Order: sequence, then structure tokens, then C-alpha cells
Amino acid sequence: MLTLTESAQRHFRRLIEQQEIPGLGVRLQAVHPGTPKADCQLEFCERSDLLGNEWSLACDGFDLYVEANSVACLQDAEIDFTSDATGGQLKVRAPHLQGHPPAADAPLAERVQYVLETEVNPQIAAHGGRATLVEITFDNAVVLRLGGGCHGCGMADVTLKQGIERTLRQHFPEISAVRDATDHASGHNPYYRGHEGKSAVR
Repeated sequence: MLTLTESAQRHFRRLIEQQEIPGLGVRLQAVHPGTPKADCQLEFCERSDLLGNEWSLACDGFDLYVEANSVACLQDAEIDFTSDATGGQLKVRAPHLQGHPPAADAPLAERVQYVLETEVNPQIAAHGGRATLVEITFDNAVVLRLGGGCHGCGMADVTLKQGIERTLRQHFPEISAVRDATDHASGHNPYYRGHEGKSAVR
């Protein structure tokens, strides 16, 4: 499934030995998988940090743990370390990490979800917000739930109509409407509280 070259294993083993923590391993997880922003995150981890459902790879002197939700998109990935004049560089090659845009004849929900992940959510992430697809109705209305800084935000309707809906309609003229299914009254940390005139970044 995943390959850790000998040079990468030596690199990690050297770093782990410097930590002087028995049983220390390395955890790998995919960040924003299936989107153009997809990347890999590597970090030290102790056994007490593990959830128990990770895929593990026994390496020379340590274990590499792959987060369960990241296993599929890291299929056939390779982690390598190349030495250079500045010390070296760690490279992760993961051919399935970014995924592929859905085909033109894919279901509308699949195509809308892709645009949400690749265009909409990166834009509203600056306010700590996120849009999740709930459903597409029989008459092609897109129903979304807003989270993070958009949950309870006094400007959520503006974001929905002038930002999200405009972006989706550019891609999908067949959309009849974009609706918000969020219970904004239950928002705990909105980016903008209209009745208070204050803002809070998540």
C-alpha cells in the first residue's frame, strides 16, 4: 500500500532517537484529501495518542501509523528523503491524494460536492467557515448546512447568496436555488454577531 524508502526510514529514525521517548512513532494523515489543496501531515506520536484504528507499517526502529480515514487516498504512496547541501528534503508522492474532478455526466450531487471542497470551502475558511451538502431536491435545489464561523453568523445569508450560490450557479446553471438548512440560533462561535456588532475568528 505505502512505501517508506530506506533513506526516509533513516531520516525518521534519526529524528526519533533525538526525542529520547521510548516507543515513539510517526503518524501520517491526509489533509483536504480529494481536492487541489490536498497535502500530507507527518508528526511524532506516542502509543497513547493513537485511536486504535490506524493502519501501521513496521519500519526499522519505529512504526508508521496511517490515520484510518487517510488509508484509501494514500494507496500506492511513497515517502522518500533525499540529501542535499542544505541537509535534505522529505518527499511524499501520493498519486491518489488529490483525487480527480467528477466526470461531466456524474450525478449533480457529486459535482456540487467537488466544487464545495475545491472552491467554496477554501474561500470561507478565512472566516473559519465550512459548507456541507445536505441534499439536492427533486427540483435541483441545493440544500447546504453551514458550520464553523458561518454557523450563527449575522452575515451568513450574504455569504450564501452572494458567495456560495453565485459560485455554484456559474458551474451548474441547472440549479434552481441554494438553501440554508443551518440552525443558526445554535451557533457557538460565529464569525460575525450581527446583534452585537462584534466578530470572532474561530
